Amino acid sequence: MPALITPGLVALDADLGTDKAAVVRRLAELVAAAGRATDADALRGDVLAREAQAATGLPGGIAIPHCRSEAVTEPSLAFARLSPAVDFGAPDGPADLAFLIAAPAHGDADHLTLLTALARALVRPEFVASLRSATSDAEIVALVEEVVSPAPATAPAGATAGSAATAPAAVPSGGPPPEPAARASVVVVSACPTGIAHTYMAADKLAAAGEAAGVDVHVETQGSSGSTPLDPAVIRAADAVIFAVDVGVRDQDRFAGKPLVQSGTKRAINEPDAMIREALAAAHDPSARRVPGSASGAAAPSGGGGRPGTATEIRRWLLTGVSYMIPFVAAGGLLIALGFALGGYQIVSGNPDADGQSYALSWVLNNSLLDLPVGDSTEELRFGILGYLGAVCTVLGQAAFAFLVPALAGYIAYAIADRPGIAPGFVVGAVSLTVGAGFLGGLVGGILAGLVALWISRWKLPSGVRGLQPVVIIPLLATLISSGIMVMLLGRPLAAALEGLGNWLNGLSGSSAILLGIILGLMMCFDLGGPVNKAAYLFATAGLASQTSGSFTIMATVMAAGMVPPLAMALSTAVRSRLYTAAERENGKAAWLLGLSFISEGAIPFAAADPVRVIPSMMLGGATTGALVAVLDIEARAPHGGVFVFFAISNFLLWLLAIAIGAVVGGLAVTVAKSVGRSDADDAPEDAVDLAHAHSPTPVPARAGTT
Repeated sequence: MPALITPGLVALDADLGTDKAAVVRRLAELVAAAGRATDADALRGDVLAREAQAATGLPGGIAIPHCRSEAVTEPSLAFARLSPAVDFGAPDGPADLAFLIAAPAHGDADHLTLLTALARALVRPEFVASLRSATSDAEIVALVEEVVSPAPATAPAGATAGSAATAPAAVPSGGPPPEPAARASVVVVSACPTGIAHTYMAADKLAAAGEAAGVDVHVETQGSSGSTPLDPAVIRAADAVIFAVDVGVRDQDRFAGKPLVQSGTKRAINEPDAMIREALAAAHDPSARRVPGSASGAAAPSGGGGRPGTATEIRRWLLTGVSYMIPFVAAGGLLIALGFALGGYQIVSGNPDADGQSYALSWVLNNSLLDLPVGDSTEELRFGILGYLGAVCTVLGQAAFAFLVPALAGYIAYAIADRPGIAPGFVVGAVSLTVGAGFLGGLVGGILAGLVALWISRWKLPSGVRGLQPVVIIPLLATLISSGIMVMLLGRPLAAALEGLGNWLNGLSGSSAILLGIILGLMMCFDLGGPVNKAAYLFATAGLASQTSGSFTIMATVMAAGMVPPLAMALSTAVRSRLYTAAERENGKAAWLLGLSFISEGAIPFAAADPVRVIPSMMLGGATTGALVAVLDIEARAPHGGVFVFFAISNFLLWLLAIAIGAVVGGLAVTVAKSVGRSDADDAPEDAVDLAHAHSPTPVPARAGTT
């Protein structure tokens, strides 16, 4: 296995610049010069994108800028002993020791294990001291190779499987009897999105702090080097639980009912002693926050120490739901667009020979490759093999789209209440569609279902019926309560609001066409597929029945404005990528095609993560496009399809120009909004894809630039 570090990757007592961007650039150049990266600038960009998410400076004058990158061809470590020291965001000042940890985007497990071994060594004072006293590049290489050697290290006798390698506080599983004075026991789960550094450093810091406090600490690291689950007996015996995580915890039900202290990995690295004290205090506090789950009969959480803020929790809930919804958006939207391209835009219209079924559905049900639809093909509707394949794609896409809101609501509820929340969440999402609440109904209903499921999971039931709680009682009662509220309290007011919006919009047509274009643009971008968006869309499609010039212009306005949000976000992620996480940049790439296909939902991941900045910016872009389309008197005879129904749009090039102008306006607005008054990187939104990875039983490769 090639060495991770060579003398050519070491710079001792070097002046690499006065800020971290300069240091990262010089270290990236060392990696590229050694033939371990194809592009120093690309590697530098991925490292700085990671820095924008959370600072990598650590207490004690250490910095570990790191990333996974497509530019890296071989796992590498570049080291610099800086003179002068440079600020990397550590709480105690600038760093004089900097390691650049560069991993390929899809690195193998063995190399990732070695990289994490270095990160763990950096919490040991003696190793850090040896780096400062080394006199040659070769000595630095020897020190690093010693700590990342694949040879098994000598572990404390009887250390529990899954605990941190440097955790001498682990309770012996088969050794000598315990000390006469009973020691407190704390179990820890640490996890960051890719698990190269922070996962293991947080684990080791907490283990060392526990040893100093006389506490037995058992750690489960859910990182890139694999995870050995804690022994259930160890969990049962624990007095408290610490979740030092930047993503969701896998199999959280194992810890249900235990007193809980939770934070990100950064706090566990910087303040491990405080977290251990908070865990001990929570263990003796009957009102302390507890791990939710089917086994929990604990009291409702209070404002106990270590509990994340309300805004942070809501953001985590929403992003978990969005992360699971994204595949439905991509699959359904692109299949529908392909169906239009193959079968023509009228393929979703009613087939007069099929009792009101659309052409797509009737052809799928009544035809096959051996019995193709017969008729005279036009640009609007194609028969034969193209028509049949278009029908298949359309029906599949519509089926996938039907799961968008239920999946969103179901996994928001899952993020709140774990598995007991899934069934009531999915049902309330489906009910929100039935009553016309759409995307916003899914958001509200998912939170409602999750909170109700969490509340019921904490009921103290007799032991004889406790086994029915997760499989019968919670699904039944949580579904009844949350969906009942959606139907009885939210459905009728929402229907009345939608009817009022429709009447108001009809009153603005005619001489107020420009104002109508602005209003429709605002509505299409307000909730990205929710009830307001749907009111504008239904207003436009209903008008197509009149086959008038005005109705065609309204349809062109609505479709163009609905294409702006994903295109604007795609543009912003391309122009100022450092403002976005790696997963958001990937979503931005997909948003180009989603926007061109008139799939406004392509911007939902961005709006859910940062609604205050994103939604007003999208509304500005949509209003611009709506006004331009109305002024230019462009007509569209197709109700859907985006650029793929170009044949049904008059003045197609002018229509594209209006969309492009709106996308530029929206993209510029959101870029400025995210740049001005930007919060500290520690408060950046979690990565939706990483949240999906954290909950998925199948590991998902991490994206470049994440930690």
